[in-house]
Amino acid sequence: MPDLNLPILDLSRLDDGPIAAAAFCDDLRRATHEVGFFYLTGTGVTPELEGRLHRAARDFFALPVADKLAIENVTSPHFRGYTRTGGERTQGEVDWREQIDIGPEREVVVGGPDFHRLIGPNLWPAAQPELQQVVTEWHDHLSGVARRLLRAWALSLGAAESYFDEHFGEPSTLIKIVRYPGSTAPEPQQGVGAHKDSGVLTLLWIEPGKGGLQVQRGDEWVDAPPVPGAFVVNIGELLEYATQGYLKATNHRVVSPRFPDDRISVPFFFNPALDQRLPLIELPAELAAQATGVTQDPANPIHALYGENALKSRLRAHPDVAERWHADLLAARATAV
Repeated sequence: MPDLNLPILDLSRLDDGPIAAAAFCDDLRRATHEVGFFYLTGTGVTPELEGRLHRAARDFFALPVADKLAIENVTSPHFRGYTRTGGERTQGEVDWREQIDIGPEREVVVGGPDFHRLIGPNLWPAAQPELQQVVTEWHDHLSGVARRLLRAWALSLGAAESYFDEHFGEPSTLIKIVRYPGSTAPEPQQGVGAHKDSGVLTLLWIEPGKGGLQVQRGDEWVDAPPVPGAFVVNIGELLEYATQGYLKATNHRVVSPRFPDDRISVPFFFNPALDQRLPLIELPAELAAQATGVTQDPANPIHALYGENALKSRLRAHPDVAERWHADLLAARATAV
């Protein structure tokens, strides 16, 4: 195993009695206060399920272009479906990757807050019906892992174990199945640009043996290579907000692989219901004294209401979808600026 720049935590320690569970909570708090990223083992995800997800991802990207474009996200007002290579942006710059976005399966909601436009059905490839089944299994298992982590975080921050359960509502989840094509450019290329996640919690599965993920630590970018049997976990802006900067969302990016290699990754985002606000956690005095405040970026404000954060992120990342379906929102935001 290579030298690692991120701590490794074992979720199964929560089942090893109160002393081990308390130690896990302390390690979790420390990792996300100091780094914002860590590796997580002991999740109960089997090699068999990992293998099926990996094969399904490879099979999807191997489909004929016409089959992938049949579910292209520009046909979805809800930002679901397939994004062709170069179709997404981070900080205004093109990300060199293709992907399929899968969210909660919902009926369309007409009217209400702007973020209701994110609610709707997924687009599934007719040529690959097995994709929906394995993604559903993946979603259900990782939702359970995410809930266990949130309960551990609550305890580690001096709150009741049920704190996040009480304030989450029906979670807004998002699964991205991503392929980074290889690049022939002499300089490292942007697979996905530097950014912080807009929600609470991300569990990232990376194809074994494939590097490229980098995490910002101070003024340096450090590699976060895949670890067998582990997820890379990071917190998002809402958890930073809820702790007033005691926990920090951390910039990260992906550097394109070298051609002819490519890379598959599957991030799972676990967030509150769109209409939920995470109230500020009343931290113990010794932790509150180390809370440095929420990162202030006028170009990227952090909203307490998750739906506003999510909509902001989607409109920026997919300008073609935004222009086709949500021109009125773009115009209103331009006027506000």
